[in-house]
Amino acid sequence: MQSLVDLQKKIFPDLLEVMKQRYAILHTINLFQPIGRRSLSDRAKMTERTVRSEVEFLQKRQMIDVSGKGMRITEEGKGILSELAVFMKDITGLSGLETQLKDKLNVEQVIVVRGNSDNQDQVKLEMGKAVVNHLQSHVSTKQTIAVTGGTTMAAVAHVMSPFEKADDCLFVPARGGIGERVESQANTIVAEMAKRTNSDYRMLYVPDPLSELSYQTMLKEPSIQEITKLIRSTDVILHGIGDALTMANRRKSNDELIRQLEKEHAVSEAFGYYFNSSGDVVHKVRTIGIQLEDLMSVNQVVAIAGGSSKAKAITSYFNQGKADLFITDEAAAEAIIHG
Repeated sequence: MQSLVDLQKKIFPDLLEVMKQRYAILHTINLFQPIGRRSLSDRAKMTERTVRSEVEFLQKRQMIDVSGKGMRITEEGKGILSELAVFMKDITGLSGLETQLKDKLNVEQVIVVRGNSDNQDQVKLEMGKAVVNHLQSHVSTKQTIAVTGGTTMAAVAHVMSPFEKADDCLFVPARGGIGERVESQANTIVAEMAKRTNSDYRMLYVPDPLSELSYQTMLKEPSIQEITKLIRSTDVILHGIGDALTMANRRKSNDELIRQLEKEHAVSEAFGYYFNSSGDVVHKVRTIGIQLEDLMSVNQVVAIAGGSSKAKAITSYFNQGKADLFITDEAAAEAIIHG
């Protein structure tokens, strides 16, 4: 495939540019529909004149519908988008990044989307779409899906759609999280994901972190025991990876812990565990929910993290962490490979 792409780049460079342009417009409409022409121009980073011309082309071929509410992609358009996806990854070099990242991080499967989520919110939604596509083919009826908090996971929730081959699924928060911004809390995110997939959900109303006394007391509560059992027997887990000090500050950790993390050279954080550059655990937050050792018994572990600023944190985590699928963006992938 790559040799064919290289040949096409030499013989039909103009044709490939047109393909990339139309693919980008279809992809953006699919992500943000219904969308107006001006908004499409801004998000696709094309002039309104170019967008107007391409929209007319796509509408004539019934790949999009245009109404007073904006543009929507048709089933024909979705099919074209799906068939072109692999080819476009080869053209743009993303397939090569995915192969290099699999070897570098020792992960079974990697998906890389274009852009840098550090400064492009759209990229987080594209990573979310990749999560949704994966779940559509890997989730079965009555399965439980545990989800952590964070802005990336909130973006994933925003693009969730009903499962086509699974009913009666249950979303649960992977851990407590009261104390963070409400839109980034795992409870809020699982409720949104359940609503968008016509599934059910459970809440976990506990602060994060907990004192030892509170931890032991809450573990005796029947309602906490019930949700904890569901969380630790989950079939799928979706989680993010964060920069250690950024996450500690977001959780309003005290100065003593911040100094300890700095002293121990903490680089990354996931599930309340802090890791150094070698992947060793240097601190663990006392919290109710999924524990690092639980990942070994989960059928599907999906890690999602992007942005060049997270490259060191991602590398640190994967020095010991398990994931069946890692979804990231182009900027993070480049920084990890060449860092």
